[in-house]
Amino acid sequence: MTSSINVADVERWASAIGGAALTAYGIKQLQARSPAGAALAAAGSALIYRGATGHCPVYAAAGITTADGSEGTRAALAGPRGVHVEEVLTINTPSDQLFRFWRNLEQLPRFMDHLVSVSQIDERRSHWVAKAPGRRTVEWDAEIINEIPGELIGWRTLDGSEIVSAGSVRFKPAFGGRGTEVHVRLQYDPPAGKIGATVAWLLGHEPSQVIREDLRRFKQIMETGEVATTKGQPRGKQSILSYD
Repeated sequence: MTSSINVADVERWASAIGGAALTAYGIKQLQARSPAGAALAAAGSALIYRGATGHCPVYAAAGITTADGSEGTRAALAGPRGVHVEEVLTINTPSDQLFRFWRNLEQLPRFMDHLVSVSQIDERRSHWVAKAPGRRTVEWDAEIINEIPGELIGWRTLDGSEIVSAGSVRFKPAFGGRGTEVHVRLQYDPPAGKIGATVAWLLGHEPSQVIREDLRRFKQIMETGEVATTKGQPRGKQSILSYD
């Protein structure tokens, strides 16, 4: 697992200062033979580490970052605001293989029906085109904000986008060696106007169902090489060998 900076500068300073104070207080409690002293000192040390490295394991686990100007998206989706979706599905495929397929973002439209295309701009940024009502399309840019090879991909829309969204996909070995649990978390803030109507149209009244169906198609591709369909003629078998 690799560490990356996912904490904004102001949070790093606050963590370092608060951690130093908490550690000093914990040491005093230890000297006074208080059982809480060790826990306080450990918590303070963790805050000092957070401030010194700029890495927060809790943020990493959730695919969140406040570094690199992402405060705008984070603020827009803070607390109870926006729509929260979380789904999980077990796929009988090794986690590293699932990660490589998903990380090649241009392959996402193969199982996400609402997407027309995803184009890589550079290693982190990508351009997305999705279906909209009336055979139109809606477009936005996004970036990878957290990545742990074989385990986690976190993303958010770039500041200034009309669609405000963030999410993550985590790949965890399933119990008993029965494949991989794929956990998808999505949070978005439906804007007003035409773009808002488009987002509502894309995800419908049950966004969890949309994500669930996407994962079902992902499972079919990774386990069988094709997606079963009842629309028109069945699709031919699709290769799943292109991961990067």
